[in-house]
This record gives sequence, C-alpha cells and structure tokens, in this order.
Amino acid sequence: MAENRWALVVGASRGLGLGLAAELQRRGWNVVGTVRDEAGERRLRKLADEPGGEIRVEHLDINDDAQIATLRRRLDATQFDLVFVNAGIAPQGRSDAASASREEAAAVFITNAVSPMRVAHAFLDRVRGGRGIIAFMSSGLGSVANKTDSYSELYSASKAALNSLSRSLAASLGGRRITVLAVAPGWVRTDMGGRGASLSVEESTRGIVDMLESRAGTGRHGFVDHRGREVEW
Repeated sequence: MAENRWALVVGASRGLGLGLAAELQRRGWNVVGTVRDEAGERRLRKLADEPGGEIRVEHLDINDDAQIATLRRRLDATQFDLVFVNAGIAPQGRSDAASASREEAAAVFITNAVSPMRVAHAFLDRVRGGRGIIAFMSSGLGSVANKTDSYSELYSASKAALNSLSRSLAASLGGRRITVLAVAPGWVRTDMGGRGASLSVEESTRGIVDMLESRAGTGRHGFVDHRGREVEW
C-alpha cells in the first residue's frame, strides 16, 4: 500500500481496538481512533509517544446518530485507506433469546450489527476507491455453519447479523472497488475473551493487520480470521 495511509478505528479505547490502533501506528499508519470516555482517551494518546504514524483521538458513541454525523463532518477532509469498526458488547445478563430482556437483546443487536453499519455508511464516501477497506470486528461465534452449541446465543446471532449486513454493504457498492471484510479475531485475552484465551491482543492484531494489508485492492468481500483464512458463513 502507498505511504501516508490513514485508518479510522472505531472503538479504540482498549482491548482489540486499542491493539489494532497500536499495530497500525507502529507500521506507519496514521490513525484516528474513537473512544467513549477520558480513560480510553488517555490510553490511546499514549500511543502518540511511540515511533510510527500520527494518532488522533475522537469521541463517539456508535449508538448516537447525532455523534456519528458530527464525527463525519469533523473528518470531512480526511480520506481513509481503512475504516475498521470494532465497537461491540456482550450481554450482561441472560445470554439466550428466551431469557434475556427484550431491551437487552435489542441493545446487543443494535450495538453489534446495526450501529457498525451506520458508521460504515456514514464514512463510505471517505474510503479510497481502489485500495480502500471497510472492516468489521466479527467473531467465529458468528459463523452459522460452525455453530454447534447454544453458547452465548444472542452475541453469536448479533455477529451473524453483522456478517449478513456486511455482505449487503458489499453488494451495494456497485462498481466501487472497496474491500469489505468481517474479521474473526480468534479467542483473545481481553475483558470479553477472558484470561484463559489462547491469543494475546498483540498476536491477534498483528495477524489482522497482515491480512488487511494483503487484501487491500482486491475489492473482495469475505469473512476471514486473524490469519487470513476464510471462515464459513
């Protein structure tokens, strides 16, 4: 990819989002990262002390359409080689459709599937044609083909919905050569993944960025893992 690359990482305050911003910045990418609070801002701003690309911090709640519109206006002069929407939640109470409250179930689907797509559409015209990428942090749990148990069913279903919406987005692009990806990061040691997970944030994000850089310019849509392998839908 060409130099002076710009990435927008939505949900960059901790975990995989912060790790993704760090890996991109280390490789010379300029990164605009969004956070929701001051603690997240402090963590992200620390990356600016490291050698590499520029770090800019913006505040965003992806469930707030007015904030999305404001951020879009603030970044109107920036063209992005990558827009990566990482924000998402897991149910805090019951994780099955039969027992969770309707409000909690709705919150999971809105945050994990609907809002990421609204962010992507808001920045669609700021993604470089030809080599630009729109990526969403999905999960292996979002694979319907590989679903063999009832574990975390609302979260899994919300990620399957995100995958389906990413396919719709790719189909809507027409002749625009933009690569659209749903990314399964693996089982990662984050607040959500837990201490017993098999991958560190650094291992996962290093693989993800390798994969992103290798797929730039392909104009293809895919559901892929952190090693670049296709995941069954």
